[in-house]
Amino acid sequence: MSGIARIMLAQGKEVSGSDAKESIVTTQLETLGAKVYRGHNEANQVGADVIVVSSAISSDNPELLAAKLRGAEIMPRADALALVMQGKRSVAVAGTHGKTTTTAMLTVALQSAGLDPSFAIGGMINSSGTNAHLGSGDIFVAEADESDGSFLSYKPTGAIITNLELDHVDHFSTLEVLKAAFREFINSIQQDGFVVTCGDDENLESLLEEGIRPDIRVIRYGAMSDENDFQLSRIHLAEGSSLARITHKGKVLGELELSIPGEHNLLNATAALAAASALGTSLPLILAGLSEFSGSRRRFELKGAVQGIRVVDDYGHHPTEVRVTLETARRYAAGGKVHVIFQPHRFTRTQMFAQEFGTALEIADEVYLLEVYAASEAPIPGVSSILIAQGRNPDKFHYQPSMIDVIHDIANSVAPGDLILTLGAGDVNSLGSEILLALGERFAN
Repeated sequence: MSGIARIMLAQGKEVSGSDAKESIVTTQLETLGAKVYRGHNEANQVGADVIVVSSAISSDNPELLAAKLRGAEIMPRADALALVMQGKRSVAVAGTHGKTTTTAMLTVALQSAGLDPSFAIGGMINSSGTNAHLGSGDIFVAEADESDGSFLSYKPTGAIITNLELDHVDHFSTLEVLKAAFREFINSIQQDGFVVTCGDDENLESLLEEGIRPDIRVIRYGAMSDENDFQLSRIHLAEGSSLARITHKGKVLGELELSIPGEHNLLNATAALAAASALGTSLPLILAGLSEFSGSRRRFELKGAVQGIRVVDDYGHHPTEVRVTLETARRYAAGGKVHVIFQPHRFTRTQMFAQEFGTALEIADEVYLLEVYAASEAPIPGVSSILIAQGRNPDKFHYQPSMIDVIHDIANSVAPGDLILTLGAGDVNSLGSEILLALGERFAN
């Protein structure tokens, strides 16, 4: 939402909006000329011609009800993003995991190649501190959120699909229902467009085998399948970086060097490289640009360190993301213990994947479970983060619903060289700075 607002402001439109509380994002928008209200009140929407609504907004929101009553045009967020993408060569980045990082990587690489793309991303790019920009070039890179099926609005020139796994179970009841939505997304690509897909992903491969429009060019990437057009090999994962050789149809393109850790990020970067190639961009320039990528906010973001104890924050909120993030954290800790504070996101996801979350969290040395972050959902009776700890070692898994207490608990249980990871898509990221303060007080005494 903030990214769309930023682009519309750059286009000269008058923009207003409301948020539950003040943040750096709302402050930035006000600096750019937006009128931002704190809290939701029916008076806030008076005078607006079009009301753009996030899927996180409930149907009984007072501003939405008042806007409908006076007959204002109501526009879903995805439709607004599709509107600002018009007239550009657009790439929509979708997938269950890695969308934000891949979108940011493609954006930074294109910028490094001397282009000025427009972009709208679900997270801040570390190097620029922004999530959206109206560029002077003819390319628009956008993160395509599949959570409510609204990504069908975009109709891009091309797309990236990083992977496909059951999630957003409040909207997609089964994997087959989700696959059908992704198939429709691919078929919404413009005539003679392209789709970049991970050839190592079995669900994506089965989707493609079931048929898509014949005029859409399929470009595969990965590290395992021989059918991949862009292939990774000789992968080397270090504490804070990653490296691999990359080939295109058997021809060596060079070394893909990243200053961020994890094999999943090498795959994300390869997806970005493949899309940039489809857009006609110089691959050596894109490789050089990817080496400059320094990460995105809330994607394994180092918040600080005290006495060799590092505090990292990550947005991971699906069992696969939790597992991959903890595997990366284990390597990043370089022998130190990994302590994680996990905040499950949504009751439906917790109910569906409680067992899988517990298995993934076993990778850590110590786990603190906050209560479920509801987002826009109503509680489900009997569904709590306690479900994740059931059957697990009580010496490792701690149910601690108090954010104040969890800061104290974890700050006093770690030792120099350990890693603290705050994990989840809710407000668990707010703990990082407080943990650092608590560590400072502990070691100052």
